[in-house]
Amino acid sequence: MRPGTTTASGGEGYATGADRAGRGSGGYVSFADTDVTMKVGISYTSLDAARKNLSAEVKPKDDVESVAADARAAWSKQLRSIEIAGGTEDQRTTFYTALYHSFLQPNIASDVDGTYFGSDFAVHRLARGHRTQYGNFSGWDQYRAHTQLLALLEPGVAGDFAQSLYNLAQQNGGVWDRWVHVNGPTHVMTGDPSAPTLAGFYAMGVRNFDVRGAFDSLVRQATVPHPSGLSDAGCPGQCEGQRPNLAEYERLGYAPQDTCHCWGGAAETLEDATADFALADWASRLGRGAESRELIPRASWWRNTFNPAATPEGGYQQARLANGNWVQPFSATSDVGFAQGTSATYTWMVQHDVSGLAAARLDAFFHRPDGSWATGGDGFRYDPTNEPGIHTPWLYNARGQPWKTQETVRAMASLVYRTGPSGLPGNDDLGTMSAWYVFAALGMYPQTPSRAEMLLSSPMFEEAWIKRNDGTVTVGATPNTKGGKELPVDHVHD
Repeated sequence: MRPGTTTASGGEGYATGADRAGRGSGGYVSFADTDVTMKVGISYTSLDAARKNLSAEVKPKDDVESVAADARAAWSKQLRSIEIAGGTEDQRTTFYTALYHSFLQPNIASDVDGTYFGSDFAVHRLARGHRTQYGNFSGWDQYRAHTQLLALLEPGVAGDFAQSLYNLAQQNGGVWDRWVHVNGPTHVMTGDPSAPTLAGFYAMGVRNFDVRGAFDSLVRQATVPHPSGLSDAGCPGQCEGQRPNLAEYERLGYAPQDTCHCWGGAAETLEDATADFALADWASRLGRGAESRELIPRASWWRNTFNPAATPEGGYQQARLANGNWVQPFSATSDVGFAQGTSATYTWMVQHDVSGLAAARLDAFFHRPDGSWATGGDGFRYDPTNEPGIHTPWLYNARGQPWKTQETVRAMASLVYRTGPSGLPGNDDLGTMSAWYVFAALGMYPQTPSRAEMLLSSPMFEEAWIKRNDGTVTVGATPNTKGGKELPVDHVHD
């Protein structure tokens, strides 16, 4: 930045870390007066578009107070998408704070006249039927809770978001990036999160996007190797290949730690198994039998990185070499082969195939040796601060112990979520952790990211009304006395 100039050029693009140093650009404005009112219009495409956005979004007579009032009214309307009764004041505050966080994204990236900046650095215009181009997709995080809540509460927005991601993929050579920053690829994290995201949208009734075009594109990404899959650029955190070394993955049935060109071979295998199940299930809904039959066996490939003899106590997910050997030495608390998590956490990341796991270690996973609840900081136990294991409290349902799901969800919700600056367990990851709390408070959670079934727990409020365009879903928890204690009896109906 240079004083006295009216333009700036250059920029960091999507670089991170040391690559960003000295590459930024910007400007500043200073005023002699101490009380200045300014109206700002923003556009990614042109100055003229910014002027149009300003004219449409801020009225000529608007001032700070009127704009703030409009914002309060808009948020008040948005937050009424779920109304609740009962609970404590702190519980209600925590709930609506979480719901507010969940609605902060996706973010509008298009102008009022329909133009938007694409991932190919060119200006595009919305196609007929596509109302808004959205940006920002923290895929590895959001597909586990946030996208399902979006589809439940705002299916129209979910469809426009699906179309937006498809548009950006088309402009990016057919590649669906894991972490879209506004409108460009960053390659952050691992796996293929767009597959379960869009499959989940479709399963939950979202239809306002090019369903078959997006499906075909995602299947191609999952089955046709891309040259970037052999690159180590950006690894480990931003590996360029979205289906890294796909040919080797298909040959071996797992992502080998030494030749996968990925962040971690075991994590990549689990993520890809989840994505392949999503596409196979979506294919069956579309009547695409050939694709379903091709992809459904791959949904079980997580078993190829599960070592039943990993420890004397039992099996774990473990990184594996291309020659078939297990990466040694092994520790359940190690992150070797994994991305932002340990083997102890990732071993449970098979939501679509829970029957393949034994539940004997679930109790130890959620409790410290002294019997207290595990709330993070222990690589051997449940970590509520990051996404790979946040579905785990609901796994008791699949093992015939729903009361343990109810107890565990309630415990985690009350111990790691609260009001005030420390009210979140960690990085909210574009609303994902907040969406977890919303689902927990409602007493339900998506069983499989790419499907519409909900696993039930115990609602935190006496009654909740989920308002949708096609009707209202009522969630109730009627107190029931058993053994002198009041227990909630859950029910859900339209």
